[in-house]
Amino acid sequence: MKAVLPREPGGPEVLELTDVPDPDLADGEVLIDVVATAVNRADLHQRQGHYPPPPGASEILGLECSGRVAAVGTSVEGLEVGHEVCALLAGGGYATRVAVPAGQVMPKPAGVDLVTAAGLPEVAATVWSNVLMVAGLRSGDTFLVHGGAGGIGTFAIQLTAALGARVFATAGSAEKLALCTELGAEVTINYRDQDFVEVVREVTDGHGADVILDNMGASYLARNVEALAVEGRLVVIGFQGGTKAELDIRALWRRRAAVISTNLRGRPVAEKTTICAAVAEHVWPLVVDGTIRTVVSRTLPLAEAAEAHRLMESGESTGKILLVA
Repeated sequence: MKAVLPREPGGPEVLELTDVPDPDLADGEVLIDVVATAVNRADLHQRQGHYPPPPGASEILGLECSGRVAAVGTSVEGLEVGHEVCALLAGGGYATRVAVPAGQVMPKPAGVDLVTAAGLPEVAATVWSNVLMVAGLRSGDTFLVHGGAGGIGTFAIQLTAALGARVFATAGSAEKLALCTELGAEVTINYRDQDFVEVVREVTDGHGADVILDNMGASYLARNVEALAVEGRLVVIGFQGGTKAELDIRALWRRRAAVISTNLRGRPVAEKTTICAAVAEHVWPLVVDGTIRTVVSRTLPLAEAAEAHRLMESGESTGKILLVA
């Protein structure tokens, strides 16, 4: 089969489309003929040599895909050859075939074309597991997401708005802020010239954000805590702003608040199976009826994975960048 691999750690230019052996199909797994995959920031970190796959996972980049079932392992039920599916992966998406634990394979939502479906699994599973399962967002809560125009941000805005939250989003341009508003954000904040702490406090009459989903890490930690409501929950899922920062425990203590850092890729298969089942049950209906749509900025051939990485690193894209196998 064909797959994209970095020949060495480095910039986008190290990515090469090459021939590799087909994956082995283990008991409980599903073999998928990949139609498309999507670019995630974790792929960039892996290409640079900073984010190796979990033990036993494929070295090939790619944390999600869509395609058709090519074969099923023993003990797999409910999936048959030819079914159109999308899947959450620990690796292996930048390829023409991938083997996936059956519990991480979800039906393609009706009405979504198979290429576009490649951009759903990672964002849906990330947002549902962190915002709902971990942070316990409730209808009426104030929710703040950083990077609102990105893949996770665009999905998080739509899902939380649909669930009855009051949604705030940060982004870095007028165009990106307009997209956030279009998707359901009540308040948008340009992080280049506005202080999100001040805006959140002012607009909520001092209440603050009940849940914050953060992809920046260290550089935003202190201000995120300042922006939290009493009993607020800050969930850190990325480290674009670094990994080390001081935390004022008293500021957290005054709010009886929580700072939680989680990842999805390294979770056990059983946990990912539970998350994917919840996504299929609770989120896919919102995708099917049009409440949530996948925002796609570019669709490129798999052979142009390097260009896709350059585009993501430029910060110019919005939503998802897809690669067609």
